[in-house]
Amino acid sequence: MNLHDSIGRWSSPLKDAALRGRTPIKFFLTLGIFLLANHLAWLIRFEFNVPPEMVGVIWQTMPVLVIAKTLGFLATSQFRGWWRYMSIRDVFPIAAGCTLGSVLFAATVWGLWGPFHVPRSIYFLDFGNTLLLVLGARYLIRMGRESLGRRGRETDRRVLIVGAGAAGQVIAREIVENIPLGMELVGFIDDDPEKIGTRIHGVKVLGGNERIADICNKYKVDEIIVAIPSARPSVVRHIVEHCREVSATFRILPGIGDMIDGKASVGALRNVDLEDLLGRDPVALDADLLERNITGRTVMVTGAAGSIGSELCRQIARLSPRRLVLFEISESSLFFFEMEMREKFPTVGLVPVIGDVRDRGRVEEIVRAHRPAIIFHAAAYKHVPMMEIHPVEAVKTNVLGTRIMAEAAAKFGVERFVLVSTDKAVRPTNVMGATKRLAELVIHNMNGEGKGTVFVAVRFGNVLGSVGSVIPIFRKQLLTTGKLTVTHAEASRYFMLIPEAAGLILQAGAMGEGGEVFILDMGEPVKIVDLAMNLIRLSGRELGVDAHIVFTGLRPGEKLHEELIVEGEDVCGTAHPKVMKLIGNEKMPPSWAKRLEELIVSAITGGRCAVVEMLDGLVKGYRPNYEFHGVAVPKILSEIATGADLPADSAPPSKSVH
Repeated sequence: MNLHDSIGRWSSPLKDAALRGRTPIKFFLTLGIFLLANHLAWLIRFEFNVPPEMVGVIWQTMPVLVIAKTLGFLATSQFRGWWRYMSIRDVFPIAAGCTLGSVLFAATVWGLWGPFHVPRSIYFLDFGNTLLLVLGARYLIRMGRESLGRRGRETDRRVLIVGAGAAGQVIAREIVENIPLGMELVGFIDDDPEKIGTRIHGVKVLGGNERIADICNKYKVDEIIVAIPSARPSVVRHIVEHCREVSATFRILPGIGDMIDGKASVGALRNVDLEDLLGRDPVALDADLLERNITGRTVMVTGAAGSIGSELCRQIARLSPRRLVLFEISESSLFFFEMEMREKFPTVGLVPVIGDVRDRGRVEEIVRAHRPAIIFHAAAYKHVPMMEIHPVEAVKTNVLGTRIMAEAAAKFGVERFVLVSTDKAVRPTNVMGATKRLAELVIHNMNGEGKGTVFVAVRFGNVLGSVGSVIPIFRKQLLTTGKLTVTHAEASRYFMLIPEAAGLILQAGAMGEGGEVFILDMGEPVKIVDLAMNLIRLSGRELGVDAHIVFTGLRPGEKLHEELIVEGEDVCGTAHPKVMKLIGNEKMPPSWAKRLEELIVSAITGGRCAVVEMLDGLVKGYRPNYEFHGVAVPKILSEIATGADLPADSAPPSKSVH
């Protein structure tokens, strides 16, 4: 047993007894301060040589002094509270108590013995001494607790705070005062040159962001806290970039709007996620345009409980529609989502509906009953490897379901129909992408039919955090096996946050005039392996030690890189900087509708081989993996694959009708 443990065991009973009787102890300690302050006043007044006749006055006035100052402190509640939490806010009440006590003391002495019984300077000296001694005693108790309380606590996490502003100072004060948190504050990081080198709550501002790595290594930092609630994603990325070789974990203070009570605290901290790094600075939407299209009107969202559909519903609800129809096939998902929506938006008229977009009767029943002004069609099968195995189901949901919804919109006079599409519809290499491209073509050719319904599609890439996306999978792998599976070292994807994607879908849907395919500005593509490495670093793990990246190879239907436009297409800008419009989208030939119908019939009858071949013929640029699907490779394609010579009059193979 070491000395610290021995002292701890010996002092523990005394500490418990002191805590139980802390009010009497504080009371008598304060009385001692009153007497000491008064005696010092007399000594200072007479240069430490008090005349004998004045000694009698001291003893004579002592009971009056104690009673008067006790009353002053009782009136200002100075015998309550915890001295160990002494702060600047306590100075004024203490000064008020000292002032009241001194006034009562002087008034009583003057009333009993006259104004000249005690030299007037004694009152002022006594007041100053009392104030300084009371403040000093409480400060020493707090300082002793904060310094001695951390002795021997080798398990405390060493913390570095990035951001020495108001939020960072609140976090620092809580860490310093709250020893049970198990955190030891090493210092601050701040890019403000005027703060560098200064001390805040006794802790030094050690340097700017460029010194984070050096400081972490020098002070053996275990955790980095980004205490900048207003930090844009670009700022967080900049901070993390300086920590590439640091193994410390990261936590961040969320924005003020995301904190429960709007106040910074250690309890409000959360882990830094990839969303914080990949998110982009917010772009304002055209609020007037959205309000004209949504506020006070009936809106319907299919796939309402899905990742994109649910966020669309949340943002639509904030615009106060008259009615919001939540169309969803999953009973449990819709149940829990409805509970969330009713709690967050109690004034919005919600209509939860169980239904399948492939069921024409049910779709027409709901559209006829509620007459939505706008339909956002987000219901779809989106998982690439899963749809590669089940092409029939992909066609029935993504193609037939879209056509049924679009035809119901035209039949019942819906003003706007907005299809949520994907970048995998561009030069598709998989069934999911091919079916979503067909869905785009379906609504493109629906434009102008019915009672003036405007049909538009919105195409964008992956959204972070959606069900089945790479980020949740990586997190689960990191917690379980520590092995993150990446298909290819060069594989890259476009990423966007769900709220940003949903907001821009609303914006694009309101801008459409009919027949357009809008493309959201996804920024630069991100390598999947970089995502994995960032996630490992943010979790405080070390690549190759307690976390590993395993390359598995591309799965059937997967691309190495995604695209947002196809050959022959081009884009132009719109009124919104993050929304582009596709140009060069061709009209389908007369035979296209017939072949589409044949595809749907084949899907309904369960003909997988026929479905794959028909997708090849209907979607430009799509070349299915015939061997994977168990379909005989067309002879001309087989000859190309083996390098055989083709007849001179043979044209390049293309079964597509457009």
